[in-house]
Amino acid sequence: MTSLINKTLTTTSGYSPLALRVPIGIIFMAHGAQKLFGWFGGYGLEATGNWMASIGLAPGFLMALLAGSAEFFGGLMLVLGLLTRPAAFVLAITMVVAIFSVHFANGLFMANNGYEFGLALLAASVSLAISGAGKLSADAILAKKLA
Repeated sequence: MTSLINKTLTTTSGYSPLALRVPIGIIFMAHGAQKLFGWFGGYGLEATGNWMASIGLAPGFLMALLAGSAEFFGGLMLVLGLLTRPAAFVLAITMVVAIFSVHFANGLFMANNGYEFGLALLAASVSLAISGAGKLSADAILAKKLA
């Protein structure tokens, strides 16, 4: 079990993941806060759930809770660099669902509600899942203590 934890936390990356983790984490947190709390012009959990049910993601309330929680708490984990690989993996799955259930039929470009932005967030999430959090992270601190 300790080996699995070490593999999850350890990263050979330097400082570059920080430049990706923090802005992507903030973006995910903001989108999750829109869904969960209605902040930043969002609609909140109930309205988001109703919308998700209307596009076939049922049960809508649960799907909104899962998506909002993945985005908000996953984004927070990215900002902190804590459990970065698992958080990034969950966020990548969330983006695949968003791309194919909401945006894909609209084409690539954001101007048409396309998947351009979701694809960029997916790529960033996959990159962090592969690289890990880097040197300036809670993961790096925990990995040193567990070594």
